[in-house]
Amino acid sequence: MKKFLAEFKEFALRGNVMDMAIGVVIGAAFKAIIDALTEYIINPIIGCFIQGGLEGWTVTIGKAELCLGAFIMAIINFLIIAFVLFCVVKAMNKLASFRKKPEEEAAPLTKKCPYCQSEVDIKAIKCPHCTSSIQ
Repeated sequence: MKKFLAEFKEFALRGNVMDMAIGVVIGAAFKAIIDALTEYIINPIIGCFIQGGLEGWTVTIGKAELCLGAFIMAIINFLIIAFVLFCVVKAMNKLASFRKKPEEEAAPLTKKCPYCQSEVDIKAIKCPHCTSSIQ
């Protein structure tokens, strides 16, 4: 049991898990902002064109009442969040590309023999294939 708890502690305190936990908390706060945006700004604007806005848009089938307006607002929330996250990831990738140094080409380790066109070690002065002098 002690080994299990030690492994769990190591897992929970690992950097990736803490980063993920912080991301979830920030994501929940961001979702609250987007919900407020759609509920208090976007839905009233739509309400100018649709009486009662989307929130009150329901369809009754028999005894079941389907809240299509709430579903459409959830889709709008998702699209806004997905778009903002796309923009953030795109910006982070752009910033990361500025930090990368261009990789220098490695010095060649071989050269071609001018007589037989075989690959020869760069330090060789005679071709091992045709025994010609190369320099």
